[in-house]
Amino acid sequence: MPAKVLIVDDEANIVISLEFLMQQAGYEVAVARNGEEALEQIENFRPDLILLDVMLPGVNGFDVLQRVRQHASFHELPVIMLTAKGREVEVTKGLALGANAYITKPFSTRNLLDEVRRQLDACRQMNPDKKHETLTD
Repeated sequence: MPAKVLIVDDEANIVISLEFLMQQAGYEVAVARNGEEALEQIENFRPDLILLDVMLPGVNGFDVLQRVRQHASFHELPVIMLTAKGREVEVTKGLALGANAYITKPFSTRNLLDEVRRQLDACRQMNPDKKHETLTD
């Protein structure tokens, strides 16, 4: 069964390219275009990894990440921040909130795929019997 990747970004061209890249790498993909959709998709799609933009309409990526990390069932879900917000203060904030990695746009597709694989492998080793609840529990 392929790993599931949730792409959270509101820029259509980024979503299309990430969706294609992840599908070509053999992952099952879902997309959320804002923070509210992201929280719903986390519960419904049950991703194994999230690619999360910071600048989103409504609930921003930092708030989504914080909400995910506060819930015991999703605490160890790998989250890669993938964003144009590359100032040191934003990188520090993302990592402090619990992002597993912080990659700035534009990015190398090879480096991104390597990081996705690395995070999924690490998660599988730590949680071989992963189970999810809901963010509203």
